[in-house]
Amino acid sequence: MQQLKSRWYKLLAVVAVVFLTTNALAQTSSINAFSPYTMYGIGEINTPGTLQIRSMGGAGVAMRQVGAINLLNPASFSLVSRKSFMLDFGMEGQNYYNKQTAEGVAKKSAYNSFNIREFAFLMPLYKNLGLAFSVTPYSSVGYRMNYDHHYDPNDPVWGNVGRVNYSYQGEGDVTEVKLGLGYELFKNFSLGVAAQYYWGDIDRTFSMYPVSIVGGSSHGQVVGESQYAISRIKGQVGFQWNVLETSRRLLTIGATYDLGGDLSPEVSTDIYANDLYNTTVQGDTTHLEMRLPRQVAVGVSYQTSQWLLSADYVYQDWASNGRTELTGANAVTGASMQVRYVDTHMLRFGVELTPGRYDVRRFWKRWSYRAGLRFGTHNQSFDGQKLNEMAATLGMRVPFKFMGVSSVDLGVEYGRRGYNVAERVGLVRQEYFKFAIGFTLFASATENHEYWFMRPKYD
Repeated sequence: MQQLKSRWYKLLAVVAVVFLTTNALAQTSSINAFSPYTMYGIGEINTPGTLQIRSMGGAGVAMRQVGAINLLNPASFSLVSRKSFMLDFGMEGQNYYNKQTAEGVAKKSAYNSFNIREFAFLMPLYKNLGLAFSVTPYSSVGYRMNYDHHYDPNDPVWGNVGRVNYSYQGEGDVTEVKLGLGYELFKNFSLGVAAQYYWGDIDRTFSMYPVSIVGGSSHGQVVGESQYAISRIKGQVGFQWNVLETSRRLLTIGATYDLGGDLSPEVSTDIYANDLYNTTVQGDTTHLEMRLPRQVAVGVSYQTSQWLLSADYVYQDWASNGRTELTGANAVTGASMQVRYVDTHMLRFGVELTPGRYDVRRFWKRWSYRAGLRFGTHNQSFDGQKLNEMAATLGMRVPFKFMGVSSVDLGVEYGRRGYNVAERVGLVRQEYFKFAIGFTLFASATENHEYWFMRPKYD
């Protein structure tokens, strides 16, 4: 009876964590990102994967490691110990630093945030068949910008109204819920399939406030609000093949394909005069033409008792959106810029070193140390100019006990965007730091003698 109660307590604990994490990730908040580049579409796309993979530059399509949840490739779910259960939970803090030179004046802004990053669990269903579930942020929106209309004596707005201040702000996020199966079809070859559900809310606000140059203007403020409601299901397939497996080394290749397709968010738009009655000028609800990209990712992974090396190439066809938008005035020319979705190419590299995985006496030698590099292109161009992106990562894993899988993970990431064209065309140069902590909890007979899926012989 005591063992039965223990299993119920564990199950209730897992359900509670899932509920709390799902609600926390579903909250719409600008603290998840702070970037003017999130002004368009569904915002900034987050690096996928648990902290271990993100600390290795995001590389892990072919990674196949006991005691790790690899959310990049559902084929990896087949590598799960029987009578075991693995849970991964993480949090992340971010610091955004934006800089732009406009009219010869350098302008800067900074913003800090801290939030839940992911929740995932992995469990066996049958021999060589594993199931995984995860809740992770897919994209984030957060920006606040102000712009004063340039003086132009020939402009009727200036002549009849005066100086006009424009304000733009937005916040929100899109969350990905994934449920996947991985099965070892035959020795050294595994297939995986996953269903991905995307949902979230994004709020964008635009306001125009005339400021009379003589005072006492009768012109009122105009405000526009748009709410994006997203709810769509997509899919992913993948494979992993151990092309070389010995007692000392493992070489694996892997690939995934994300189906992509219509996102079609429902957009409610209202424009109203900010008077005593908030008089509505216009209001409607439509479905915006927007697509999630098809994605092809291929990778290779090599590991020994000390080393784990991973490299990935990722392609996304964002250009299939076919949508264009216009920015506000360019900081250099004063003219509007055309924003267009473009295909992206990304290279990711990562390494993990564990000096003495089986060292009994020296605890710190059982720690794992990670580093990674990622570089590619942003998914939007500005007047045909593509923005380069890069990031460097570091991390470490501290196991709870000897020969144990449960651990605490720490990671840091430094990234930058737009440095290749920002000065020339007047865009924002962006830098960011991310600090993350994650917890991996593993229950099995080999780890701590907890039997999660074994029926007791005695009551």
